[in-house]
Amino acid sequence: MDMLLEKKRDSWILIFLIVILVISANIFLAINITSKLSKAQTSLYNTGEIISELEELHILVLQAESGQRGYLLTANEEYLTPYTNALENVYQQIETIKTLESEIPEQPAKVASLIHLIEAKLRELVATVELAQADKEKSALRQVMTGRGRNLYKEIKLHFDMLKSIETTYRDDLFAQLLKAEKNAEFTFTTSAITSFLLLFGMMILARILLQQERKNQTLLETQNETLQKEVNAKTQELTVYAEELEQSNRELESFAFVASHDLQEPLRKIRAFGDRLEINYADKLDERGADFIKRMKNAAERMSNLINDLLEYSRISTRGKSFKAVALQEVVDTVTDDLEIAIVEANATIKVAELPSIQADKSQICQLFQNLISNAIKFRRSDQSPLITINYHTETINNELLDCTENWHVITIADNGIGFEQAFADKIFIPFQRLHSRSEYKGTGIGLAVCRRIVERHGGCINVKSQPNEGAIFTIKIPEDYQLPMSDGE
Repeated sequence: MDMLLEKKRDSWILIFLIVILVISANIFLAINITSKLSKAQTSLYNTGEIISELEELHILVLQAESGQRGYLLTANEEYLTPYTNALENVYQQIETIKTLESEIPEQPAKVASLIHLIEAKLRELVATVELAQADKEKSALRQVMTGRGRNLYKEIKLHFDMLKSIETTYRDDLFAQLLKAEKNAEFTFTTSAITSFLLLFGMMILARILLQQERKNQTLLETQNETLQKEVNAKTQELTVYAEELEQSNRELESFAFVASHDLQEPLRKIRAFGDRLEINYADKLDERGADFIKRMKNAAERMSNLINDLLEYSRISTRGKSFKAVALQEVVDTVTDDLEIAIVEANATIKVAELPSIQADKSQICQLFQNLISNAIKFRRSDQSPLITINYHTETINNELLDCTENWHVITIADNGIGFEQAFADKIFIPFQRLHSRSEYKGTGIGLAVCRRIVERHGGCINVKSQPNEGAIFTIKIPEDYQLPMSDGE
């Protein structure tokens, strides 16, 4: 009997221990799931706030640029008010962005890079407006037409899209984790309810309370997600409107530059015409110094005319470009070398060309690209040896982490054995009207390589150069195989 009681007691102790273990396990699981739900809710709110603040910053940058464009085009002081307000709000928004803490480790560095680009963009906007306010509209427009502001916006847009994409992906992951946690919670609470009802009635009540709380959290999260989605849609609509306004402003600015440049040609033609009349009709009345002055005046007018023509050519790369078609690069090189035959013969130049493919491109612009690079290689040759120009080609596969795919690129290199330059000037040579040598040494307006860069960028690619003094230069052109020209460009 005692042995039976002892066994029964041991059984109750074992059952009690199992009950305590089950209850403890259920309590631990319930607390853990609740913590995960709370953490996921906080994370979703945080990443939603980051997306919203980034959208607001993007819109403010566009507002500032729209105000700047409007003032430059019209010289109307009314445009300065939205421009100044947007500028002030951008700086305030930047400070707000800095206070946000993303849960994604690499985001702070990307946000810092974005802020750096925006600050550079703001400096460019302020500089052009100050020039216009100082009655230096021509300088302001010239600075705008360099394309630096547009390139900065492209980089800013790319950073915005990348940051938003990363945060959106992270938010979707959090929501997936939340759904998974919900399923786990339903299973856990159901099990807890059954075992607790059989063992302890109070545990069932606790399980029901926890289940109700979880459902309340789920409803709250769904409501917040719907609200956030509405806000994102509204911000996206505003961004689309501002983007369309900016595009219209850019078209008007390009049209203004064309008209202004065309009007500038007329006084230059008169200067050259009167200079010719002075030389012909008053040659016997002019001393050597007077003749030299006239010659300098005509040369200056000619340089100004060339600069205006080059500026127009630079501005028309996007607006007057043609649609992309299959272009045989070998035929392009043959055409360019035929056009440069006299210069090639005079310089005793040798051009070695590897097998080149056909690519989708604007043929006239690709011809201009090769002509500028080859003629430069001939022009900037060394005096102690004949020019040797080598054109090579290969393909390259690049992993696009943003789109999670791989892309194939055409890679074309044009190398020469010319005078070269310091690598520190590698970016400067692609800026319009930037020269490394005086006009007395080498002729030109300093816009040829800027045109090359803009042509390559219109084809979705990039161009860079490596060089050392007296060791020549190697220009590398990269163009994606499957780049699609925007419908508004070349159509």
